Amino acid sequence: MATRNEHHTVPLSVLLKRELANERIECPELVHGHAFQSKKGEDFTLIKTERQRVLGDGVSTYSVFGLFDGHNGSAAAIYSKENLLSNVLSAIPSDLNRDEWVAALPRALVAGFVKTDKDFQEKAQTSGTTVTFVIIEGWVVTVASVGDSRCILEPAEGGVYYLSADHRLECNEEERDRITASGGEVGRLNTGGGAEIGPLRCWPGGLCLSRSIGDMDVGEFIVPVPYVKQVKLSTAGGRLIISSDGVWDALSAETALDCCRGMTADAAAAQIVKEALQAKGLRDDTTCIVIDILPPEKPTAPLPPPKKQGIGVFKSMFRRKSSESSSQVDKEFLEPDIVEEMYEEGSAMLSERLDTKYPLCNMFKLFMCAVCQVEMKPGEGISIHSGSLNPGKLRPWDGPFLCSSCQEKKEAMEGKRLSDRHSSGSD
Repeated sequence: MATRNEHHTVPLSVLLKRELANERIECPELVHGHAFQSKKGEDFTLIKTERQRVLGDGVSTYSVFGLFDGHNGSAAAIYSKENLLSNVLSAIPSDLNRDEWVAALPRALVAGFVKTDKDFQEKAQTSGTTVTFVIIEGWVVTVASVGDSRCILEPAEGGVYYLSADHRLECNEEERDRITASGGEVGRLNTGGGAEIGPLRCWPGGLCLSRSIGDMDVGEFIVPVPYVKQVKLSTAGGRLIISSDGVWDALSAETALDCCRGMTADAAAAQIVKEALQAKGLRDDTTCIVIDILPPEKPTAPLPPPKKQGIGVFKSMFRRKSSESSSQVDKEFLEPDIVEEMYEEGSAMLSERLDTKYPLCNMFKLFMCAVCQVEMKPGEGISIHSGSLNPGKLRPWDGPFLCSSCQEKKEAMEGKRLSDRHSSGSD
């Protein structure tokens, strides 16, 4: 904050250039590799590096890595690959500085996922897709995910960090409860005579996932609202692995990391796919993206070091946390320069994911839908908190606001359009 009152000043343009130059010095080197073996032809990837956050400055850049594992056809995966990024970016105000832009990502990702799903379903195509979507800006990694493709991080300090959620009904009790509360049914395939086989599925439709983009034939309670996690790495960097379930059905996170230790990102991706195929065979599309986030002075250094020491310590440091502050973790093991958790939220409720507690007053414009970004006339918007069971201090005219179409989408995802028995007491 400026406190001096001297007769000479530094032009704003010079200050901005200095700030951008400092950002460049602090930015890591990203080296990525990609490998796949196709069985159904329904896995697709999106890789865009060094995209400009501020057009024309050539300095403030970010990179995007996406994995789309389609099912019941490839249409949803292709559509998401082509449209998701632009939908996310359109939900971010244009006049934000670097820190504000990073802070805006979690909400923008939710809006972008929901808009992509809504627009695709309007095409009346029945395929669906999982999505694991990673945005790297400086040392900050933001991951949004629906479905069962996963993203893991091994920081240079060691340990394993799980940056995505698994939305398989078989292993996610919270999602099973949400679906049944919204009017869906969860059970195994009934072969007759009372015999049930296979994984837990959502009925109607028989999908074994609780979240995806598309799947209009399954039911609105299969929602596109992503789990989002945002972390900041130390300047020592780390390695990210993004893979479809063809890898994770065969390999644990530790096995995937260990089998490619010391390899370049490109060789590592190929090795992980090879290990998965050796373990289970080619039963499904098997795709892997490896991203090494490296200090700028060591752009080709293999990583990370052996992680023998303190395995129990690392498990406590990098276990999945609840919404409680990371300061609750065993403080004696925390160093000042390790991975910092900045954000984590997995609720399927839009009223919680697009709330008014966001620090930027202009994140959601007063006369613009918070999901699809369509402009609305005064009085047309519907508060995201309309019909809330726990309104607290919120009032019906408190934003952000949705257009009527996105409000219908929100109510359908919450099961409020199925019958009054699912929404009793909400008004």
